[in-house]
Formats: sequence, C-alpha cells, structure tokens
Amino acid sequence: MIALLQRVSQARVDIAGQTVGAIGPGLLALVCAEPADTPAVGLKLLNKVLKLRVFADGAGKMNLSLQDVGGGLLIVSQFTLAADTSGGNRPGFTHAAPPALGESLYDAFVAAARAAHPQVATGRFGADMQVHLVNDGPVSIPMRLTA
Repeated sequence: MIALLQRVSQARVDIAGQTVGAIGPGLLALVCAEPADTPAVGLKLLNKVLKLRVFADGAGKMNLSLQDVGGGLLIVSQFTLAADTSGGNRPGFTHAAPPALGESLYDAFVAAARAAHPQVATGRFGADMQVHLVNDGPVSIPMRLTA
C-alpha cells in the first residue's frame, strides 16, 4: 500500500458541498491499494502511521506519534498515488488495485484504524472529493509498504 501522510492543524473532506469527515490537529492519510496488497499489508501500514514520530515534543523535536499526541486521523482513498508517469504525459493507473479490491482494502484499513485509534474520520471511496487541509510544518511523508 502507498500512503502520503501530511501533518495538519486541520483537515476536512467535502463531497457535493457537504463535509463528510473532518479533524483538528493530526494526520491526513491519503492511501492507495496496489494489486498485490492484502489486509495484513494495510494493518502493517496502519501500525506505522499510528506510531510514526512526526509531532514535536517539549524540545521541539519530531519525537511524538499520533497516538502520543491524541490527534485526529483523516483517511482518504487516492488511487492516483499509484500513477505511472514513465511514458508520455498522461499518467497510467494500472499499478493501482482494481476498484473492488481497492475498496475492500480501504474499508479494512478504516475499520482497523477505528478499532485502534479514538479519532478517525474518512472520505468516501470512489467519490469526487474536495480535500481541504492546513499542512503543519509543512510535514509530508510518503510511505510504501509491501507484504
């Protein structure tokens, strides 16, 4: 699975003018499943996301995790993270999981996140979403985990 984590002071997802998910300080996680991914890969990624030390401690060093600071987690599906831009000017998306598999893995990731962390919000898989965020830092961390 691929993720792009952004430390935010706030973030929200709107669909058709309605806010469907919002958080205050925390992490926005844009996630993309790939064809060989499994729920176990998603769980491995989630554990990394929750424990990644990207928040400042008392000395101002990035030494605290999302769980340490009790921040929100906004999870948004984004198949374009698997874009192949190696040929031509139009990206290809064959490296992203097919929609049914992608949705299943996204749903499993969200369910595991809700079981492990008290403050989880989401977008909606496959929807046309507008993601609003205030990147704190800015801090943006790309991640890719495989089985």
